[in-house]
Amino acid sequence: MYIIGIDIGTQGTKAALFNEQMELICTAFEESRLISPAPGTVWQEADDLYGSCARTIKELLEKSGARGTDIAAIGVDGQMAGIMGIDSRGQASTYYDSWLDMRCGKYMDMMNERAGKRVIALSGGVVTYIHGPKILWWKHEHPEVYAKTAKFVTPQAFVVGRMTGLDAENAYFDYTHLHFSCFADNANKRWSDELLETFDISPDKFPRIVSPFEVVGKVTREFAAISGLAEGVPVGAGCGDTAASTFGSGMFRRNMVQDCAGTASVLCSVVDRFVPDTEYATLVMMRSPVDGLFLPLAYINGGGMCVRWFRDTLSGKPAASYDELQAEAETVPPGSEGIIFVPHFSGRVLPNNPFLKGSFLGLDFKHTRGHMYRAVLEAVAYEYRYYLSVLRKLYPNDDFSEMITIGGGAKSPLFNQIKADVLGVNVTTFEMGETALLGSAVIAGCGVGVLPDYKEPIERVMRKQAEFKADMERHAAYAPFAEAYLAAMDTLTQYYKQL
Repeated sequence: MYIIGIDIGTQGTKAALFNEQMELICTAFEESRLISPAPGTVWQEADDLYGSCARTIKELLEKSGARGTDIAAIGVDGQMAGIMGIDSRGQASTYYDSWLDMRCGKYMDMMNERAGKRVIALSGGVVTYIHGPKILWWKHEHPEVYAKTAKFVTPQAFVVGRMTGLDAENAYFDYTHLHFSCFADNANKRWSDELLETFDISPDKFPRIVSPFEVVGKVTREFAAISGLAEGVPVGAGCGDTAASTFGSGMFRRNMVQDCAGTASVLCSVVDRFVPDTEYATLVMMRSPVDGLFLPLAYINGGGMCVRWFRDTLSGKPAASYDELQAEAETVPPGSEGIIFVPHFSGRVLPNNPFLKGSFLGLDFKHTRGHMYRAVLEAVAYEYRYYLSVLRKLYPNDDFSEMITIGGGAKSPLFNQIKADVLGVNVTTFEMGETALLGSAVIAGCGVGVLPDYKEPIERVMRKQAEFKADMERHAAYAPFAEAYLAAMDTLTQYYKQL
């Protein structure tokens, strides 16, 4: 028997076939069709999301030779911050309003002005371009669409609903998305009457809240016909892609800290108490798929992209390799001899500051390409240092002294050592593979009872690569530069507001 995991990502839909030992058999990928007719406007068609899952499943079966009757369960994860509507039959009433779409900006401002801190206190999330402002945009800008929308759901819940024939009454909202909703009482896994009343949203617009491990339905005859599956294959509720990825990388032990060094630079931890960040509005309190655990996190939107941007744009023609840039940066002392880089090319997400842009500060004639490249790496670490300081203030009795790092950036020994030194924590790298797909497959496998435990199959595939010990002398040397980084952002904000 096999288990299928599906990840409905921004760039595309990826599916993976695993055997009962959770060994990866094969994968399939279909690129997304992002529709963007104007700046700040981005959506995906509902049928594209649904169809991509059917087509990638069919490709898995063709590649592997597995039969549709060999599939024991299907788990799905998807993009988290966007939202879409369904009608009473479970069919799409809207397109998928992407997390990249910014048309709801005035409703974001309105929510923050009216009750921003209460949203954080109850839902655990900071109001940005997420579900709440988007739902208000549909209500006020397209009231006819809002009126025919029975429920608002996340993309993975929509696809699972179509796969299994769920109508609006049986639709669901898994609890890993509650921090993005703006209308949840996250600590108690229910919708907040207070927040719904504050923003004049009917509770009828929201479906029941479920665990990602719940089996919510079985594959319909219609979906079986287009995917190659057998009718009746059980499908789990699934969760958000970040929740699936952290789960699939072993983030289910208290006080673990993880650096996901990908396109975005994400720092998160594992705690067992809901402590909303109302004071700093920096850490988002995402629920883990494991009930009772939370994953406070913050991220630089495009932190990893800054590294690539520097290589592609400023390293020369032809562009230097990462190895060449790293070798040059290794000769530069901590602090890059006074250069500060600001990595917020699209504004700072957490705490939210849309005015910020990217910057190099403190350049003089002694600085080289190596100095500038090292400054880019150090900036990510400085931002992480701030996130970690907030985490420690929220959880003063917890020990956050060890960090694991995954993603493309984890391949750089220099980047890992800089993070260890700036944060003052030891860093371990792991080769993880397809973490979101593995996470979704394990969740589904546990849900149907094929897997008796989620920890063992995930920890078995975690392959330790290297350790980087924090040098506390360098940690002390970095402190004034990290403080200068934070001060620079305050000063630059006033400048960019005038442009």
